Amino acid sequence: MNLADAVITIPALMMAVILHEVAHGWVAYKMGDDTAKLAGRITLNPIPHIDPVGTLLLPGLLILIGSPILFGWAKPVPINPANFYDLRRGTFFTSIAGIAMNLILAVVFGILYRILSEFYGTLGGSLDKALLAPLLIFCTKAVLINLVLALFNAIPIPPLDGSKALMSFLSFKYWELFYRYEVYGFLIISVLLFTGVLTKIIYPPLVILYNLILGG
Repeated sequence: MNLADAVITIPALMMAVILHEVAHGWVAYKMGDDTAKLAGRITLNPIPHIDPVGTLLLPGLLILIGSPILFGWAKPVPINPANFYDLRRGTFFTSIAGIAMNLILAVVFGILYRILSEFYGTLGGSLDKALLAPLLIFCTKAVLINLVLALFNAIPIPPLDGSKALMSFLSFKYWELFYRYEVYGFLIISVLLFTGVLTKIIYPPLVILYNLILGG
């Protein structure tokens, strides 16, 4: 990934991960938990959401090594399930909120890409096309990044969102197991990531959704 590409991709990544966390906090608040709100995390101001590793260090390293894919995360919003009006409903909807936000963003930028592509085809001057081209690239990057985040977080391995959504349908006696083995989830995810298994899981639905949204 060159510098010009990174300048376009980094804002798309930050928007995706920050709005992902804001969605978690906002839905948790609607479900009865004001922890994120009191912590000042239901805000579009990027500063409270920045995670030194996930938002700064990892994307920077990926740029330095020339990775074709930029990945990262924002600081998780604090959630206290004990405050939910309904524990199961609150856990489920709060868990899927980030995934839903990323899917919505992917669709929105896909629609914007299609509109701009039609307009791009009507332009005659090379200067006008040169000015519009970066915005088209930004839209495709935003679609790709948001789909990757949505699919990744949907995997039902603790502590990913998909695991908590699944947990909400299970008997409460199994909830403790999810929380107890959450720390091992990071290890499992890391192994799946570095062995390429995670890519094989995500890639097929990613290609289908990406082409469907962009009209490829």
